[in-house]
Amino acid sequence: MSAPNTVLTVSALNRQIKALLEQQWGRVWLSGEISNLAMPASGHWYFTLKDDRSQLRCAMFRSRTARVGFRPEHGMQVLVRANLTMYEPRGDLQLVVESMQPAGDGLLQQRFEALKMQLASEGLFAMDAKQSLPHPIKRLGVITSASGAAIQDVLSVLKRRDPMLEVIIYPTQVQGAEATAQICQALHTANARNEVDALLLTRGGGSLEDLWCFNEEAVARAIYQSQLPVVSAVGHEVDTTIADYVADLRAPTPSAAAELLSQDAGLRLDRLGRDHQRLIQAVSGQLRGQQQRLTLLATRLNASHPSRKLDQHAQRLDELNLRLDRAMANQLNYRQQRMERLEARLNRFHPTPRLANLSQQLNGLDHRLNRAMGQHLHQHKLTLASRVAALEAVSPLAVLSRGYSILQDEQGQTIKASGQVTVGQRLTARLHQGTLGLKVTDSE
Repeated sequence: MSAPNTVLTVSALNRQIKALLEQQWGRVWLSGEISNLAMPASGHWYFTLKDDRSQLRCAMFRSRTARVGFRPEHGMQVLVRANLTMYEPRGDLQLVVESMQPAGDGLLQQRFEALKMQLASEGLFAMDAKQSLPHPIKRLGVITSASGAAIQDVLSVLKRRDPMLEVIIYPTQVQGAEATAQICQALHTANARNEVDALLLTRGGGSLEDLWCFNEEAVARAIYQSQLPVVSAVGHEVDTTIADYVADLRAPTPSAAAELLSQDAGLRLDRLGRDHQRLIQAVSGQLRGQQQRLTLLATRLNASHPSRKLDQHAQRLDELNLRLDRAMANQLNYRQQRMERLEARLNRFHPTPRLANLSQQLNGLDHRLNRAMGQHLHQHKLTLASRVAALEAVSPLAVLSRGYSILQDEQGQTIKASGQVTVGQRLTARLHQGTLGLKVTDSE
């Protein structure tokens, strides 16, 4: 904004006013009557939007007019979405229109978009909240008008495709002031009874106003709260309702929903035929198996005569004896071989080789030194054995074994001469086996 006392040109002022308008207001929704409509060859539309007290100039450019699904006329009531701005060359306040709808449908569409955004923000359209349909569906609940064309289409398709599928109809109005409450009640009733596998909410085509009960918040929340999976098939393929977004699955038409929820009878018959054939084959196989078992049992019965069983047992005993002899021989042979292997391993682990390995870690002595040490040790063993034999030959114990004895005084000293004792002294005689207590009576 310019400072006070600043002199502006008209263009500069209009430019500032335009920027201020666009920043302050932005996009608006307006309803009013069309007048002064001009449609030049450029494809742009120029008109005035008015009510009983005021009017505004409007412009709608070709890129936007191509999306309008009707031809506007003088005096038509419309709902527009536009941006408030100023046409600088003339200094006129102006609306640049982005979209246009007939006033009735436009207001409904505006309510539709607002509710759609609200419910989406609450998570009612989230994919993780949707239930999967059971397969196969054995009993289907249909919420619709009992006299409408939609139920006839659904029943016709189900009769053709899946005559075994049970259908329970929860009749309700699908248009008008009472429809919303009745649809909600039908959903609650179906869930309370819990007698079907899935629900189909459907009706035929119509205008936005005709289908409006399926855009009500109460219906959307009733669908969301349903414990049974809900399939929505409202109107024609181009029709979209809030119920379609909340439902677990949407079908473009009632007939398409029936196709989706049913199984093809021909495919089912083919499957039953294949199952029947497999059953016949299985039973035939069982019969053949039982017949073979019966024949085997008869053969076994004929072969179970006592004499034959005795012969068989005798032969079996001979076979077992032979097997036992072979097993014992094999065990003995195995044990002998194992003992030889262990002896060989024991020989490999003789102290001499181990000493050789240890000597390699100490000073790098080689195998020859270890072998020499072994031989030297063996020689010493022979010498020690000979000395032990010599020692045993001169051992007093050997002398004692020949009938001699050793006398010892009370201090354990050996008596070698009679002069070492006195009369009355007590001595001990050590024999080859045992000892004797003696008393000296005479000494020479």
